[in-house]
Amino acid sequence: MKFFVLAVLVLMIGTSLANAQSPYAGEELRSLKSLSAEEVESLKTGKGMGFAKLAELNGYPGPKHVLELADELGLTAAQVAETEGLFQEMRQNAIALGEELIAAEMELDRDFQQESIRPESLQSALLAIGRIRAQLRYVHLEAHLRQRRLLSAHQIARYDELRGYRGAAHSHDGHSKSHE
Repeated sequence: MKFFVLAVLVLMIGTSLANAQSPYAGEELRSLKSLSAEEVESLKTGKGMGFAKLAELNGYPGPKHVLELADELGLTAAQVAETEGLFQEMRQNAIALGEELIAAEMELDRDFQQESIRPESLQSALLAIGRIRAQLRYVHLEAHLRQRRLLSAHQIARYDELRGYRGAAHSHDGHSKSHE
């Protein structure tokens, strides 16, 4: 009986210790603690990272996906050329801002590591990071605005259908058929 009670206590203590571990455990070893390796890679390559989800889900197609769906959308040669130019411009601007964001995050991380962070420098750093993130989001959203102007209403509707935003579960006005 004593063995059983001891075993239960050991199990309870072990469970308590396992539950106390932070979901951040291991991330303290990263060179840049505020961004994952995947986020850094996405910033360095100009990927969207969900910055333009608002546009995408409201009928403003993105140039990358428009190019991927060029045949299905029936793009003209001129539309393909303009979309390629738009995508390259967006990507170049996003990469430049991504590098700027990584540098700003690294500086903030370094200030924490060196224990030199103060409320004033923290606020300044966070405002700078916020400005860069806003500019990065603008680059992605603005590309969606410009892309929409390059497409016909039929192509936009087809894009939404191909991306799974409008299909059998949706009516033409964007409301679910279950609401009819």
